[in-house]
Amino acid sequence: MKPEAKFYQYWKKNTPNISHTRLENTSSLGTPDALAYNKKGTFFTIEFKVTKRNKSGYSRAKFSPHQIAFHVKHPLNSFILINQQNPLDPWHLKLYTGGKILELVDLGLSLDASAEGLVACRLLLENLGA
Repeated sequence: MKPEAKFYQYWKKNTPNISHTRLENTSSLGTPDALAYNKKGTFFTIEFKVTKRNKSGYSRAKFSPHQIAFHVKHPLNSFILINQQNPLDPWHLKLYTGGKILELVDLGLSLDASAEGLVACRLLLENLGA
C-alpha cells in the first residue's frame, strides 16, 4: 500500500464524525483524494500528502500543476492534509486551506498551518459550517 493510501486509512479511522469518499479519478487530473462531509452538513475536499524531512530537516510537499490549479480555482472548503513524517512522530499532521496552495508551494511546510496535529485538524473539519 502506498504511503498516501495508508495515510488516508489512518485519517479515516481517526475521524469517525466525518464521512469520507475516496476519489479515484483519472479523467479529471488534479481532483483531490477525498470528498468529505461533516455532521453539520458541510462538504469539503481533502488532498492527502506524505513528506519526509531531508538531511537539513526541511520538507516540502510536491504538487502537480493540475492539483495547484484545482485549489486556486476552488479555494473554499478545499484542504491539503500533510503527514510530515519523521522517526519520532510518524503521524505529524498539518492542515492547510486550498486558498494557501501557492504560498505552500513557495514556502513549503514552513508556512503556518490552519491546524496542526490530529485533534486540531479533526476539530477544524468537524466544525466547518458552524
